[in-house]
Amino acid sequence: MTAAAMPTGAQTMRHLVDSAGAAREPAADMADLAEMIRTLLAVEARRDTTVRLGRNLFDVVITSSGVQARSAVALMDQVQGGCGPVIEDPENGWFYWLVPPGSCDRWEHHTHAVCLGAPHTITLPSLNRRVPPGPYWHRPSASDRLVPMGPLRDALARFRPEPTPHAALSARLGIAL
Repeated sequence: MTAAAMPTGAQTMRHLVDSAGAAREPAADMADLAEMIRTLLAVEARRDTTVRLGRNLFDVVITSSGVQARSAVALMDQVQGGCGPVIEDPENGWFYWLVPPGSCDRWEHHTHAVCLGAPHTITLPSLNRRVPPGPYWHRPSASDRLVPMGPLRDALARFRPEPTPHAALSARLGIAL
């Protein structure tokens, strides 16, 4: 074979890239990963940001934020050595308990709480927001924990926070809960 017949390095690379086919396409979950990274960077940069529930982040359990729910937080403080992340929404009078992803699939009807996952969204307040106005971190988000579903269900059954969020959420979301 003569030197003129040998492909150049650039031609060889172009052939390899062209023949790679579907492997050249980004993996289906890369868009999700990129969105998750953008979301976490926004929260870290102290901006409110909306995230989709489920996937690899978390689901959310919604209860009232009254005295009974605050007693449940105090119990979860004991159970967890400091309760996992809870957002208080004073406008609606709700707590948003961040629970492990997939909890919604295993959540059985609870008379005092609703669990939501994908395809719903939640707006996370910036990490430095600890007081109203607007939603704020009643228990700050820590990178090492979420609120465990089983102990939370037990605490909510024990303290029975009122008013329940079912009717308001059903009307807002247009779904039966």
